[in-house]
Amino acid sequence: MKCRLWMWILWPSFLVGGIAEGIFFTLVHPEDLIFFDQPIDASNEAVYTVGFFIFWFLCALSSALTLYILPGSLCDLNEKADGGLL
Repeated sequence: MKCRLWMWILWPSFLVGGIAEGIFFTLVHPEDLIFFDQPIDASNEAVYTVGFFIFWFLCALSSALTLYILPGSLCDLNEKADGGLL
């Protein structure tokens, strides 16, 4: 159950985080970013990596909050997901 719950949170957020990073860095070049009035002194790959993890974290937080506010218990949700077979 716990493993399935983590997959419901992390897998969709991973996919959307990748899409969000691609869209964001298509519009904004890493060298144009400014953090606390200072340009970022890191390679483009480092900025892409940190950006991906930030987007992934925000999307995972959104998925976790969605599961948290679902009506009913997680046991009911688990039974519906596997058809009551497991």
